[in-house]
Amino acid sequence: MPSFSQSGLTCPNGLTLKPLAPLANFTTWRVGGPAEWLAEPSDAEEIKFLINWARKNKLPCRVLGAGSNLLINDSGLPGLTLCMRKLHGSTLDRSSGLVEAWGGENIPTLARRAAKAGLHGLEWAIGIPGTVGGAAVMNAGAQGGSIAERLESVSVIPLDGTESFDITREELNFKYRYSRLQNENLLVLSARFRLEPGHNQQELTERTNQNLHKRTSSQPYHLPSCGSVFRNPEPLKAGYIIEKLGLKGTQIGGAEISKIHANFIVNTGKASAEDIDQLIKLIQEKVKRAYGFLLHPEVKRLGFQQKY
Repeated sequence: MPSFSQSGLTCPNGLTLKPLAPLANFTTWRVGGPAEWLAEPSDAEEIKFLINWARKNKLPCRVLGAGSNLLINDSGLPGLTLCMRKLHGSTLDRSSGLVEAWGGENIPTLARRAAKAGLHGLEWAIGIPGTVGGAAVMNAGAQGGSIAERLESVSVIPLDGTESFDITREELNFKYRYSRLQNENLLVLSARFRLEPGHNQQELTERTNQNLHKRTSSQPYHLPSCGSVFRNPEPLKAGYIIEKLGLKGTQIGGAEISKIHANFIVNTGKASAEDIDQLIKLIQEKVKRAYGFLLHPEVKRLGFQQKY
């Protein structure tokens, strides 16, 4: 059974639940209040233990990946927050192109490993600031590629404590920046990809590096952000629309619409989650007034009462 200590709650295998843990360091925006309880499991058994602990104590349970595309309220989050960063690792089969990765595996790390193994299909993902699990949930994409194109299946565990199961690509109902995982209380344990084997490793690595340079040279990677804030209202681009309205450089508190790329909101140093939230709403209002439609954020908000 778990036991309390000054550092929190000690569980089997030395896993610790930290009380009132600041979440700002667990998001790419570097904002957000504390988690009532925070844990960083490194395998499936620890995850199952933690989910059951939360259920027995009647606490809500939620999942963080790399903390990108995520805005956490300044007041923090009740219940148990699981950070998946330690659930990482992957295996790659050079002959078949089969790739299996844990849900907390860093997407750029996986993209580099695939290129070095001569496996084509993830070069576009080098600049995605997220994990495999988060990318599957969001159907992350960039530079013409997306997770849906290469994903075969995911293994998930329900946050109600029931047994894990697999979901195929067809069952995930992928659309632009969408999967059914966004509507279900599931944690992505792992994912299976099918890449194209037999490609030249040096060419893939060079292409991957070029993609990274293209992203870093055109986007504000020098300041904390969540990546792109809004989904593109195809065929238009959200950044273009926001820039045409003259909103680049607009600030609320420490949050600013980037002067480099208008679909980025950056933390200039002292932003709060409320600053960012208000700036998102301001952009929506200006676009709605000028164009007659609502820009839909890619950002997931945690701890807020109202939806965008």
